[in-house]
Amino acid sequence: MSGPPFHIKAKPGDIAEKAILVGDPGRVDVVAGLLSDTRVVNRHRGFYTVTGLYNGERITVATHGIGGASAAIVFEELGMLGAKVFVRLGTCGGFKPELTIGKVVVATSAAHYHGGTPGQYFPGICMANGSDPVLTARIMEYLERHGIEYFSGPVFSSDAFYAEDPEFARRWARMGVLAVEMECATLFTLSWLRGWRSACVLVVSDNLLEMEKEPRFATTEELREVFIRVTRAVLDALVSL
Repeated sequence: MSGPPFHIKAKPGDIAEKAILVGDPGRVDVVAGLLSDTRVVNRHRGFYTVTGLYNGERITVATHGIGGASAAIVFEELGMLGAKVFVRLGTCGGFKPELTIGKVVVATSAAHYHGGTPGQYFPGICMANGSDPVLTARIMEYLERHGIEYFSGPVFSSDAFYAEDPEFARRWARMGVLAVEMECATLFTLSWLRGWRSACVLVVSDNLLEMEKEPRFATTEELREVFIRVTRAVLDALVSL
């Protein structure tokens, strides 16, 4: 199915070729606070979207909601409106003791169970689900330039937030997976299908191994300073392309 977009009520000229994608609408304001000449281009269906300038280059920041199904709508419609480079800036749950709240993870690929949103696009196929290597390397370079330490490796894209528990974390950690989130597999597989470039940077909001001892889930506001630092690095990486 192709457009027109039914959920993002924006015109093609409203959307930049380079986009930062977030799950939390509140995070749009954090990112947009680093842009100039910002303009809200969509609020329909809660998919809050802003376009502005960073060092003279147009950047769009958009909310994709929670989960692959919601995110796929936003990715597809932004693509219809002219976006070609996508960086998801989100949160994740750590699978390893060292992945404590506030740490940064660069997702190089995303494991997922058969089915779900990728399964509807690619029935019976295990589609390639890695990030764009050049874009990801550039983001790592700029994280290092900004003095931000990070972990890099595969994450797991879940379709069921409340199905996760410490044993789930230990099982995936044994397979070398760093953390859990909910949208990377959809973004990466769709990007290869549509010819987009995509990457993902995550801030740890909780550690699943610690949940049975002390349940805690950090909010965007609590992680605000980390997100500002990471966003600056991502923006510098995007305008360097």
